[in-house]
Amino acid sequence: MLSYMNSTINSKTAFQPLNIGPDLTVLPPGEQFPTGRTPLWMERGAFGSGEHETTRNCLKIISQLDLATTDKILDLGSGTGILSIAALLCGAKRAWCVDIEQDAITACHKNAVLNQVSARIEHCLGTLDQLQQTNFDLGLANIYGDILLRVAEDLAHRIRPGGKLLLSGILWEYNFDVRTRYQQLGYRLLKNHMHSEFSTLLLQRQS
Repeated sequence: MLSYMNSTINSKTAFQPLNIGPDLTVLPPGEQFPTGRTPLWMERGAFGSGEHETTRNCLKIISQLDLATTDKILDLGSGTGILSIAALLCGAKRAWCVDIEQDAITACHKNAVLNQVSARIEHCLGTLDQLQQTNFDLGLANIYGDILLRVAEDLAHRIRPGGKLLLSGILWEYNFDVRTRYQQLGYRLLKNHMHSEFSTLLLQRQS
Protein backbone atom coordinates (compact mmCIF):
# COMPACT_ATOMS: atom_id res chain seq x y z
CA MET A 1 0.00 0.00 0.00
CA LEU A 2 1.29 3.47 -0.83
CA SER A 3 2.85 5.28 2.10
CA TYR A 4 0.81 8.48 1.83
CA MET A 5 -2.43 6.52 2.08
CA ASN A 6 -1.74 6.20 5.81
CA SER A 7 -1.13 9.92 6.35
CA THR A 8 -3.39 11.97 8.60
CA ILE A 9 -6.71 12.75 6.92
CA ASN A 10 -7.53 16.46 7.13
CA SER A 11 -10.74 18.37 6.59
CA LYS A 12 -10.02 18.81 2.89
CA THR A 13 -9.86 15.08 2.21
CA ALA A 14 -12.18 13.56 4.83
CA PHE A 15 -15.68 12.39 3.89
CA GLN A 16 -17.95 9.55 4.90
CA PRO A 17 -17.40 6.19 3.13
CA LEU A 18 -20.07 5.57 0.50
CA ASN A 19 -21.25 2.06 -0.41
CA ILE A 20 -22.20 1.65 -4.07
CA GLY A 21 -24.04 -1.47 -5.16
CA PRO A 22 -23.09 -4.86 -3.75
CA ASP A 23 -19.30 -4.50 -3.97
CA LEU A 24 -17.93 -0.97 -4.30
CA THR A 25 -17.09 1.46 -1.45
CA VAL A 26 -15.82 5.01 -2.05
CA LEU A 27 -13.65 6.20 0.82
CA PRO A 28 -10.81 8.60 1.67
CA PRO A 29 -7.19 7.41 1.84
CA GLY A 30 -6.38 5.49 5.01
CA GLU A 31 -10.02 4.74 5.93
CA GLN A 32 -10.95 1.17 6.90
CA PHE A 33 -13.23 -0.52 4.38
CA PRO A 34 -15.65 -3.42 4.93
CA THR A 35 -14.37 -6.93 4.28
CA GLY A 36 -15.52 -8.30 0.95
CA ARG A 37 -15.98 -4.91 -0.73
CA THR A 38 -13.80 -3.26 -3.36
CA PRO A 39 -12.31 0.04 -2.14
CA LEU A 40 -12.32 3.06 -4.43
CA TRP A 41 -9.89 5.48 -2.81
CA MET A 42 -10.62 9.15 -3.50
CA GLU A 43 -9.18 12.38 -2.19
CA ARG A 44 -11.95 14.90 -1.72
CA GLY A 45 -11.68 17.84 -4.09
CA ALA A 46 -13.50 20.36 -6.24
CA PHE A 47 -14.02 17.81 -9.00
CA GLY A 48 -16.08 15.25 -7.10
CA SER A 49 -15.58 12.42 -4.61
CA GLY A 50 -18.91 10.66 -5.02
CA GLU A 51 -21.21 12.71 -2.81
CA HIS A 52 -23.21 14.48 -5.52
CA GLU A 53 -26.41 12.74 -6.61
CA THR A 54 -25.33 12.52 -10.25
CA THR A 55 -22.00 10.92 -9.34
CA ARG A 56 -23.64 8.43 -6.99
CA ASN A 57 -26.13 7.38 -9.63
CA CYS A 58 -23.43 7.02 -12.28
CA LEU A 59 -21.38 4.86 -9.91
CA LYS A 60 -24.42 2.68 -9.20
CA ILE A 61 -25.05 2.16 -12.92
CA ILE A 62 -21.37 1.45 -13.60
CA SER A 63 -21.36 -1.17 -10.82
CA GLN A 64 -24.32 -2.88 -12.51
CA LEU A 65 -22.79 -3.03 -16.00
CA ASP A 66 -20.94 -6.09 -17.28
CA LEU A 67 -17.56 -4.54 -18.06
CA ALA A 68 -15.54 -7.73 -18.52
CA THR A 69 -15.30 -7.19 -22.29
CA THR A 70 -15.04 -3.39 -22.12
CA ASP A 71 -11.65 -2.55 -23.60
CA LYS A 72 -11.89 1.23 -24.04
CA ILE A 73 -13.59 3.89 -21.90
CA LEU A 74 -13.92 7.58 -22.70
CA ASP A 75 -14.40 9.81 -19.63
CA LEU A 76 -15.26 13.33 -20.78
CA GLY A 77 -14.95 16.01 -18.11
CA SER A 78 -13.24 13.41 -15.97
CA GLY A 79 -12.54 15.59 -12.91
CA THR A 80 -11.13 13.38 -10.15
CA GLY A 81 -11.47 10.35 -12.44
CA ILE A 82 -13.95 8.71 -10.09
CA LEU A 83 -16.18 7.28 -12.83
CA SER A 84 -13.44 5.83 -15.02
CA ILE A 85 -11.51 4.49 -12.01
CA ALA A 86 -14.70 2.78 -10.81
CA ALA A 87 -15.20 1.25 -14.25
CA LEU A 88 -11.61 -0.03 -14.27
CA LEU A 89 -12.06 -1.55 -10.82
CA CYS A 90 -15.27 -3.19 -12.10
CA GLY A 91 -13.48 -4.95 -14.96
CA ALA A 92 -12.89 -2.49 -17.79
CA LYS A 93 -9.44 -2.55 -19.39
CA ARG A 94 -8.35 1.03 -20.23
CA ALA A 95 -9.63 4.61 -19.97
CA TRP A 96 -9.00 7.93 -21.67
CA CYS A 97 -9.75 10.82 -19.27
CA VAL A 98 -10.37 14.20 -20.90
CA ASP A 99 -10.65 17.49 -18.99
CA ILE A 100 -9.93 21.14 -19.74
CA GLU A 101 -8.59 21.83 -16.23
CA GLN A 102 -4.99 21.01 -15.31
CA ASP A 103 -6.03 20.67 -11.65
CA ALA A 104 -8.54 18.00 -12.67
CA ILE A 105 -5.90 16.07 -14.61
CA THR A 106 -3.58 16.25 -11.58
CA ALA A 107 -6.34 15.02 -9.24
CA CYS A 108 -7.29 12.22 -11.63
CA HIS A 109 -3.67 11.05 -11.87
CA LYS A 110 -3.26 11.09 -8.09
CA ASN A 111 -6.45 9.06 -7.58
CA ALA A 112 -5.40 6.62 -10.29
CA VAL A 113 -2.15 6.04 -8.39
CA LEU A 114 -4.09 5.56 -5.13
CA ASN A 115 -6.17 2.84 -6.82
CA GLN A 116 -3.20 1.29 -8.64
CA VAL A 117 -4.73 1.82 -12.09
CA SER A 118 -2.49 4.66 -13.32
CA ALA A 119 -0.92 2.44 -16.01
CA ARG A 120 -4.38 1.91 -17.52
CA ILE A 121 -5.38 5.58 -17.87
CA GLU A 122 -4.41 8.09 -20.56
CA HIS A 123 -4.79 11.67 -19.30
CA CYS A 124 -5.80 14.20 -21.95
CA LEU A 125 -5.71 17.92 -21.13
CA GLY A 126 -7.98 19.75 -23.56
CA THR A 127 -11.27 19.36 -25.38
CA LEU A 128 -12.88 16.35 -27.01
CA ASP A 129 -12.00 17.43 -30.55
CA GLN A 130 -8.30 17.18 -29.65
CA LEU A 131 -8.57 13.47 -28.79
CA GLN A 132 -7.34 11.07 -31.48
CA GLN A 133 -8.97 7.90 -30.13
CA THR A 134 -12.35 6.57 -31.31
CA ASN A 135 -14.31 3.30 -31.18
CA PHE A 136 -14.90 3.35 -27.43
CA ASP A 137 -16.98 0.65 -25.74
CA LEU A 138 -18.29 3.00 -23.04
CA GLY A 139 -18.53 6.76 -22.82
CA LEU A 140 -18.89 8.59 -19.49
CA ALA A 141 -19.78 12.27 -19.20
CA ASN A 142 -21.01 13.82 -15.95
CA ILE A 143 -21.17 17.39 -17.25
CA TYR A 144 -23.81 20.04 -17.88
CA GLY A 145 -26.58 19.46 -20.38
CA ASP A 146 -25.68 22.42 -22.61
CA ILE A 147 -22.16 21.00 -23.03
CA LEU A 148 -23.57 17.56 -23.86
CA LEU A 149 -25.64 19.20 -26.58
CA ARG A 150 -22.65 21.12 -27.92
CA VAL A 151 -20.41 18.03 -28.21
CA ALA A 152 -23.22 15.59 -29.11
CA GLU A 153 -22.20 14.71 -32.65
CA ASP A 154 -18.50 14.25 -31.85
CA LEU A 155 -19.17 12.29 -28.66
CA ALA A 156 -21.86 10.09 -30.23
CA HIS A 157 -19.63 9.07 -33.13
CA ARG A 158 -16.72 8.08 -30.88
CA ILE A 159 -18.68 5.18 -29.38
CA ARG A 160 -18.65 1.92 -31.33
CA PRO A 161 -21.95 0.43 -32.54
CA GLY A 162 -23.42 -1.48 -29.60
CA GLY A 163 -21.42 0.61 -27.13
CA LYS A 164 -23.00 2.61 -24.32
CA LEU A 165 -23.07 6.24 -23.21
CA LEU A 166 -23.66 7.21 -19.58
CA LEU A 167 -24.57 10.91 -19.44
CA SER A 168 -25.27 12.84 -16.26
CA GLY A 169 -25.12 16.31 -14.72
CA ILE A 170 -28.19 17.14 -16.82
CA LEU A 171 -30.59 19.61 -15.23
CA TRP A 172 -34.24 18.67 -15.67
CA GLU A 173 -34.80 21.44 -18.20
CA TYR A 174 -32.16 19.92 -20.50
CA ASN A 175 -33.25 16.29 -20.13
CA PHE A 176 -35.63 16.19 -23.09
CA ASP A 177 -33.29 18.04 -25.44
CA VAL A 178 -30.27 15.91 -24.54
CA ARG A 179 -31.97 12.55 -24.85
CA THR A 180 -33.75 13.58 -28.06
CA ARG A 181 -30.48 14.76 -29.62
CA TYR A 182 -28.62 11.53 -28.86
CA GLN A 183 -31.54 9.45 -30.05
CA GLN A 184 -31.41 11.40 -33.33
CA LEU A 185 -27.74 10.43 -33.54
CA GLY A 186 -28.61 6.72 -33.43
CA TYR A 187 -28.87 5.90 -29.73
CA ARG A 188 -31.50 3.89 -27.88
CA LEU A 189 -32.53 5.05 -24.40
CA LEU A 190 -31.93 2.37 -21.74
CA LYS A 191 -32.40 4.39 -18.54
CA ASN A 192 -33.63 7.87 -17.65
CA HIS A 193 -33.19 8.62 -13.95
CA MET A 194 -34.58 11.89 -12.58
CA HIS A 195 -32.99 13.16 -9.34
CA SER A 196 -33.88 16.16 -7.19
CA GLU A 197 -32.41 18.65 -9.70
CA PHE A 198 -30.43 16.65 -12.21
CA SER A 199 -30.91 13.59 -14.38
CA THR A 200 -28.87 10.66 -15.70
CA LEU A 201 -29.20 8.87 -19.05
CA LEU A 202 -27.88 5.50 -20.13
CA LEU A 203 -27.99 5.04 -23.91
CA GLN A 204 -26.74 2.45 -26.38
CA ARG A 205 -25.56 3.10 -29.91
CA GLN A 206 -27.61 1.17 -32.46
CA SER A 207 -25.75 -1.21 -34.76
